[in-house]
Amino acid sequence: MMDDERQSTQYALQMTKDAYLILSDGTEFCGKSFGYEGATEGEVVFNTALTGYPESLTDPSYAGQILVFTYPLIGNYGVPSSMIESNGLSAFHESDHIHPKAIIVADYSEQFSHWNAQEGLAAWLKREGVIGITGIDTRALTQKLRDEGVMMGRIETHPLPLPVRGVSNKLQYYGSTNWVERVSCKEVIIYKPDMPADSDSSISAFHPSPKKVVLVDCGVKANIIRCLLRRGVEVIRVPWDYDFNQLDFDGLFLANGPGDPEQCGKTVEHIRAFLNSSVRPLMGICLGNQLLARAAGAKTYKLKYGHRSHNQPVRLVGTNRCFITSQNHGYAVDDSTLPDDWEPLFVNMNDGSNEGIRHKTLPWFSAQFHPEACGGPVDTEWLFDEFVARLNPDSPPALPNREGAVTPAAEVWPAYKVHSTHSLLGRAGEEAASVLLLGSGALKIGQAGEFDYSGSQALKALREEGIRTILINPNIATIQTSKDVADTVYFQPVTPELVERVIARERPGGILLSFGGQTALNCGVELYQRGVFEKYGVQVLGTPIQAIIDTEDRDLFVKRLDEIGVKTIKSEACENIESVRRAAAALGYPVILRAAYALGGLGSGFCDNEKELLVQAEEAFSFSSQVLVEKSLRGWKEIEYEVVRDRFDNCITVCNMENFDPLGIHTGESIVVAPSQTLTNSEYHKLRALAIKIIRHIGIVGECNVQYALDPHSEDYRVIEVNARLSRSSALASKATGYPLAFVAAKLGLGYGLFELKNTVTKTTSAFFEPALDYVVCKLPRWDLSKFHGVSHQLGSSMKSVGEVMAIGRTFEEAIQKGLRMIGQGMHGFVGNHDKKQNDEFHYSSLKQATDTRIFVLARALQMGYTIEQLHQQTQIDCWFLQKLRHIVMIDEQLQEYRHLADMATFMDPLELIEYLEAPEFVSLLREAKVYGFSDFQIARAIGLEGSMKMEDAGLLVRSWRKELGVLPVVNQIDTLAAEYPAQTNYLYLSYR
Repeated sequence: MMDDERQSTQYALQMTKDAYLILSDGTEFCGKSFGYEGATEGEVVFNTALTGYPESLTDPSYAGQILVFTYPLIGNYGVPSSMIESNGLSAFHESDHIHPKAIIVADYSEQFSHWNAQEGLAAWLKREGVIGITGIDTRALTQKLRDEGVMMGRIETHPLPLPVRGVSNKLQYYGSTNWVERVSCKEVIIYKPDMPADSDSSISAFHPSPKKVVLVDCGVKANIIRCLLRRGVEVIRVPWDYDFNQLDFDGLFLANGPGDPEQCGKTVEHIRAFLNSSVRPLMGICLGNQLLARAAGAKTYKLKYGHRSHNQPVRLVGTNRCFITSQNHGYAVDDSTLPDDWEPLFVNMNDGSNEGIRHKTLPWFSAQFHPEACGGPVDTEWLFDEFVARLNPDSPPALPNREGAVTPAAEVWPAYKVHSTHSLLGRAGEEAASVLLLGSGALKIGQAGEFDYSGSQALKALREEGIRTILINPNIATIQTSKDVADTVYFQPVTPELVERVIARERPGGILLSFGGQTALNCGVELYQRGVFEKYGVQVLGTPIQAIIDTEDRDLFVKRLDEIGVKTIKSEACENIESVRRAAAALGYPVILRAAYALGGLGSGFCDNEKELLVQAEEAFSFSSQVLVEKSLRGWKEIEYEVVRDRFDNCITVCNMENFDPLGIHTGESIVVAPSQTLTNSEYHKLRALAIKIIRHIGIVGECNVQYALDPHSEDYRVIEVNARLSRSSALASKATGYPLAFVAAKLGLGYGLFELKNTVTKTTSAFFEPALDYVVCKLPRWDLSKFHGVSHQLGSSMKSVGEVMAIGRTFEEAIQKGLRMIGQGMHGFVGNHDKKQNDEFHYSSLKQATDTRIFVLARALQMGYTIEQLHQQTQIDCWFLQKLRHIVMIDEQLQEYRHLADMATFMDPLELIEYLEAPEFVSLLREAKVYGFSDFQIARAIGLEGSMKMEDAGLLVRSWRKELGVLPVVNQIDTLAAEYPAQTNYLYLSYR
């Protein structure tokens, strides 16, 4: 890795040259150039994915296009190697080169961090001759493309020519070029499976020798071939216009590709000949779906702006089964023109467009989305199992039928049922059902206020259904106990005895246990075990009791995950101190102790030796009768996923989060960033798929939180825990994404499917979706440790924080600086603070132990010249986060070079001073400071105004300069879908461009 000075110089040099995007209607966007410098033109499209930029850039379906990434931070994890596997395919890319003509991002990360990174994105673009632009308002650009449709654009990285409009009007129409011909292979290529078929593969039981599949290469992605090879078939890859009917093969596969399907007339002729002469299985993907439809006699049309993201929801027509898919296409099938013997297979749940077709009687089907999903979710990879299984005419179909009675090959329907709203309404002759909701316990860290949001949302959802609500919550200082939120409120402790008395009096038809934190869960489990629910005929809505027990009893939890091959931390459940001692000795120090059924990590802690172990064990047993001794993975990354499942087995992950601090600090104590910033597409979707696998196996209905430890040097992982309830993280995820998790979870507990609910932000799209963010969120904990004498400020696995703040920005630096101003510690951001302890001797070793003020210790260390590598060694914080903090310090240092402005402001006429400040270098620096989260106060302090005036006046003076120089904030709207669909709610934040 480069040292800090070389990285800083390189970053500054590559971001100084202006670059322009000129759309065909004359609209101009100006940014900074990175990557290759030159000029190009192409169709401008946007992609709303949060990860997977190397995979997207090597996707042939982007040929001839200018690709806009809506997620603002691109380049974080660098670019993986171009290593070629034994089968001739790229190990980490989808083809052998970049296909878009240019890319546009809001905030390019020149400095990257990942164990598998070979080079930075800019270096890769330069080598491939691809232009990159950063600093453009991609939200405004996306909104324009959304409202007016995709259009052609031209990019200039040289001085902008004067007759701009004349140039833009002459741009060639994208659909007039046969892009498939340009990206397709030029000769036949044969791929042999390099290993025996997996035992789980549907083909292995039927074919001892590989079946042959012809793959028509219209711009195929490498992972499509990998998916086929993994299932034990031989792949014969042929050019787009090759007459494959002359070959000997068992099945036909139509690959994805770019451009207008009308340009592929030769391919359509060959497919039509196949349909007229064969009953061999056929599967198509993306462009393959369109070509199959045209061969069958249907029509295709161009979408307004296409589907290019990793979160497109589709529904299997005629069933309750829904899937999250990865897509990249600008054309669609008009399924109203399908012949009578064909029918729609999938439909897009956002715009109603066709997402797949199938023949009613013959083994031919296709999907508009990408089941191979690289990048993207692998939720529909079972379609490959379906296709391969059909290569044997005796194999049973794996594709779900119209009633949903037959499931995909790799899935199992849950054995239990959840009662619907209708089974509650009118119960026992009542005019309306009543539901009891257990709120949180009394005021206590990790217990009370943080669950107020969840409980309030649940009560709102119940009231919307006309259900009478009963709330038990001893805390009067909450929203949920306010007038008219619940119909009846009991200000009583949430204990089994008192809850039973309320049940006996109110006779509710159902009870919700997941909205009051650990206290409510523990109480519900005990009531169940006592037979109270059965005695009074109370239905547990949402997640079944046994699923709660399976996740709360850590010994059972490990066994349940072992059943599905999901890794957990090596551990042993103990009932006494002696067994704890033996377990720790067997595992080897360091270890961590966790108390079962404990909230906020109470009783947990890391132990480096037996002396620490005995002290921690005594504390842990004071909270629980069961203590889990686990092998310590301190230093690994900590990642969380908020997962939702309905009773129809439809699953989504609403938000993923990454802890700024490595494993070893309770999530409630750590700075948390959403979405994750240092995970590749492979890591992100591997953990996402595991989270869905876990929630299905355990049987959760509603929402849960899955926490992982991820090895920072490989893709190895361990599941830390699963919270089968709304948690502190759930409230953060809801506010960070705009997705009302608790509201939706309550509806699902009543028996709704996700597809039956609306996205409350857009008001038009389905609640079955995964939010796409075009901003970054930072959560920072708040402490009141200074109010207590003798309390330790060291942080660990037991929670001490009493609250948290959430900040939203277009850059990580902006979000974290906003948050640091709000935590109540008297700070103004990451820099620009006058800490009363600032003159104390700095101890390098103080970085190693996390405290409530370590973030400011990091600031001081960076200002003193410590390198990123030195700080990483002490803290194990990912280098990308440290590099971003270093960027803040660099801007502060550049501002300090203008300290002469403080003297000039005292004697110079204001108008003359403004003329001086209009120098492009200062305006650019001032704008950069605001983009990266500096307040006017911080800027005033950096340039030395504090010495000549009160800081309040100094901040106002900087503000007046900004306004004169046109450095003004903009109001951004949170819409859950990165501006792909307009929002109907007033959820806003301020940012700078």
